[in-house]
Amino acid sequence: MRRLRASRQGNIATMTALMMPVLIGSAGLASDTIQWTLTKRMMQRAADSGAIAGAYQLSQTTGSNNAGVLQSARNDITRNGGFPMSIAPVINSPATSGSFRDATSAVEVILATDLRLPFTGLIMGGPMRISARAVAEVVGNGDYCVLALENTNTPGIPIGGSATVNLGCGMMSNAPSTTSIIANGASNVTASPVAAVGNVPPGNYAAGTVRESYALPLRDPYRNLPDPINIANSNNDLRVQPNRSSTFSSGTYRNIDVSGTATFNPGVYYVTGSVNFGSQANVTANGVVFILTATNIASNTSNVATVGMQGGARLNMAAPSTGTYAGILFYQDRRATNTATNIINGNSSSLLQGALYFPRQELQMNGTSGMNTRCLQIVARRVDWRGNTNIQNVCPANSGAGSFKGTQIKLVA
Repeated sequence: MRRLRASRQGNIATMTALMMPVLIGSAGLASDTIQWTLTKRMMQRAADSGAIAGAYQLSQTTGSNNAGVLQSARNDITRNGGFPMSIAPVINSPATSGSFRDATSAVEVILATDLRLPFTGLIMGGPMRISARAVAEVVGNGDYCVLALENTNTPGIPIGGSATVNLGCGMMSNAPSTTSIIANGASNVTASPVAAVGNVPPGNYAAGTVRESYALPLRDPYRNLPDPINIANSNNDLRVQPNRSSTFSSGTYRNIDVSGTATFNPGVYYVTGSVNFGSQANVTANGVVFILTATNIASNTSNVATVGMQGGARLNMAAPSTGTYAGILFYQDRRATNTATNIINGNSSSLLQGALYFPRQELQMNGTSGMNTRCLQIVARRVDWRGNTNIQNVCPANSGAGSFKGTQIKLVA
């Protein structure tokens, strides 16, 4: 016993035996910690990715139905799995809790699983609950007053010739083209940001212009406007000859053709043929919206009305400030399938206030230098600038008109 007590080898053996439970416990705890950490990390990645996918779908969704939003988030969570999913994911839109700006524009993902860890499970007497939560929100990114809804491989906003475009806001094209927005020739563009789903190549932009390529598509800001009413028949034409004057009330018309002086009383004017303001036209229309549609529109989508305003026309036009069409000056039926170009001109004494909405057709802007478009929004399939336009986008209070926000997705929780 004396020799054993004095032996260094015996002491080491004794100490090893005494420390073995601690060593085994530490190794087991370390192994469980690594497994817990990896699972937690994978769950958080899946939650973040699912929330972002859901928010992206939300940014592109029309109406209040969020079934597609929830499905997009669920699909992305499945793709980014790799961990045991013992509890069904919880996906909320709007989000239900947390600190973020607008719950209605947010998607919340909550993941949880009961993970059985070899060592910790012996001590705890069961599995450990691991959870992860993420919230992604659709937030504004820049102020825009011009939007091209074109979604094919073609320029959405071509700016050419000697066009001078001075915007107190940004312009956006949803076209995925490599030349989604182009400013060439002798054009001169002052606008920021200039963003596109596709590419925004260098062009004739003012110093300091922010060009943003490969941005998220911007939703139609007027997508929730109701479709125009069905018009069974319309043979009523509204015409004003040169050097003549007339005053009109709201109603349904086949064609509006003004070459003289016309005053439009406030209200909604449905047009099934065309609107034409000649070069000698002098038009006053305050609190007015022109709705361009077609008779029996459901079966006649190829004949939706168009608009043409010729150079030299003197226009004093402002959209209504209240009601369903507040802030809308021209609204073309989004069911249109006919390919046409709508033309907006005016002389230096003209004033336009409100939105020009042509979601399925091209709008050509041939503005005249000095034309007052201080509060003008343009949403069209394609916007073709060929003239001088100065838009400050400073709208009168309570006018119902104003710029719209760009789209950006951010994780906020």
